[in-house]
Amino acid sequence: MKVTPLSIEGAWEITPQQHGDPRGLFMEWYRGDRLAEAVGHPLRLAQANLSVSARGVVRGIHFADVPPGQAKYVTCVRGAVLDVVVDLREGSPTFGQWEGVRLDEEQRRAVYIGEGLGHGFCALTDDATLSYLCSSAYKPAAEHSVHPLDPTLAIDWPAEVPLFSARDQAAPNLAEAGQAGLLPSYDTCRSYVESLNAGGLQTTL
Repeated sequence: MKVTPLSIEGAWEITPQQHGDPRGLFMEWYRGDRLAEAVGHPLRLAQANLSVSARGVVRGIHFADVPPGQAKYVTCVRGAVLDVVVDLREGSPTFGQWEGVRLDEEQRRAVYIGEGLGHGFCALTDDATLSYLCSSAYKPAAEHSVHPLDPTLAIDWPAEVPLFSARDQAAPNLAEAGQAGLLPSYDTCRSYVESLNAGGLQTTL
């Protein structure tokens, strides 16, 4: 398993080693120890989600209040998506920037998205199925969105006519979310992650 940092601090791409033969294949799609070595602390598993989306569906950009935020380990178990990480942390050197990673059932990559970062994806196939491991349970009052078509973010979604939920369609743009005090602080996020790192690698998932 190879863990590679993305251009946005707090996000990593994970490439598993697949072992195939005429019977099929085997792979370790998650290794808590390897991830913890890269991130600095173990992923606390509080919730696991599965989403299925039709081609052209765009979900996001979603994020949660920090602390505790919600770190995510995301992989595509069927079909393909463009998975997008957005830096929504005010004060970050890469604030407002995004990076996309193709996740699919062939390469079977995963993405780790740290606390305070925004997450979204576009389904490239029908029945695109994502599996999420989450560090905290869903709390509606602490969950927020930024509009995926915000021209300030200028995310290049690979869909001619993106399909959104009512929630995402009504989401504020980046500037509006900032004015409403919804965006996380870079310093707060770093302090929180450092507090997790202080526990070292003594605890594993």
